[in-house]
Amino acid sequence: MIYSDFQGLKLSRLGFGCMRFASDPETGEIDQKKVNEMFDLAVSRGVNYFDTAYPYLGGKSEGAMAEALKKYPRDSYYIADKFPGHSLPGPVDNKALFQISLDRCNTDYFDFYLLHNITEWSVKIYESEEYHIIPDILDLKKEGKIRHLGFSFHGGPQLLEDFLNKYEGVFEFVQIQCNYLDWTLQDAEKKYDIITKHGLGVWVMEPCRGGKLAVLPEDKSAMLKKFDVNASDASYAFRFLQGLPNIKVILSGMNEVSQAEDNLNTFETEKPLSEEEKSVLFEIAESMKAGVPCTACRYCCDGCPIGLDIPYLLSCYNDYKYSASVTSSMRLDGLDEDKKPAACIQCGQCSHACPQSIDVPSALAELAEMYAKGPKWAAAAKGRQESILKDLGMK
Repeated sequence: MIYSDFQGLKLSRLGFGCMRFASDPETGEIDQKKVNEMFDLAVSRGVNYFDTAYPYLGGKSEGAMAEALKKYPRDSYYIADKFPGHSLPGPVDNKALFQISLDRCNTDYFDFYLLHNITEWSVKIYESEEYHIIPDILDLKKEGKIRHLGFSFHGGPQLLEDFLNKYEGVFEFVQIQCNYLDWTLQDAEKKYDIITKHGLGVWVMEPCRGGKLAVLPEDKSAMLKKFDVNASDASYAFRFLQGLPNIKVILSGMNEVSQAEDNLNTFETEKPLSEEEKSVLFEIAESMKAGVPCTACRYCCDGCPIGLDIPYLLSCYNDYKYSASVTSSMRLDGLDEDKKPAACIQCGQCSHACPQSIDVPSALAELAEMYAKGPKWAAAAKGRQESILKDLGMK
């Protein structure tokens, strides 16, 4: 197993993500036998980092993880959990909610704890005086119930920079979506550089983009087979990340023993990508995109009569074109109505200023339509909010 040093701790570079355990589609019950088998294999091969969150798998992930780990000494592994500020139905007893996670995980402290899912929308909740989340979490850290504090992040680079500047010295690590596709599609390279500049560790989620990079289309996979006919597509995604020195933990949401075995083999020893391999990965990534070639030069912004952040909106557009998701919608939910894509008056000034000759008004009109029709955060969060109320005895 490859390990990273983080503040004197020896962390397995491969972390076990607990969001995708196999479960019964009818009842939601997790296949605990399979979880135990995967964990036993992972531990035997050196994995010592396990990542869960309060809302994962309808609240069942924490308990399933704890059950699989109970045979091992508590000081032999690290648990990461997350505070669901983005899912709260309103101000609640934050410390009581934190205690529920402790109880589910059968522990009295978390080695790593994160504010879950900071975006342009959710940051307003996390920073709200009424919700009082960050002060309460810092109190829990002072009490020793949190050893290392971080946050998971799905927003844009500017929000990340602003948030880290505002809370300099508060957080120790940041978990971002990073892979060779999102290196440019979701500005993961910029986010990696910002976190590194601030002296914090980088944790990675979605290294295979929800499985899309784990099993590539046949023609794309063939491009990699020329290097090693026996290597899995997923192994290239992981090796790309292994080449970034400030990435401390790479989380994989494994749900089959075969996946765990393949990933463990990849993390057995370091095998840096060759320049040719890296070039092919980026070629594959570019072929998977369907958006516009915005370079964020911001020439379009200077003359916009309504002051839209056009590069930000085009970044959201590109993400929608690849795969519309609730996370994509949250990035737009955080904007005021007069800054959302539908506010564009179609004057065309931006297109005249664009060095890439992008038809910005058409892209923004399409984005507004996709946003209006696509999945919405409020609908997705309703079940989680009701679950929190029930857990706290408020419903």
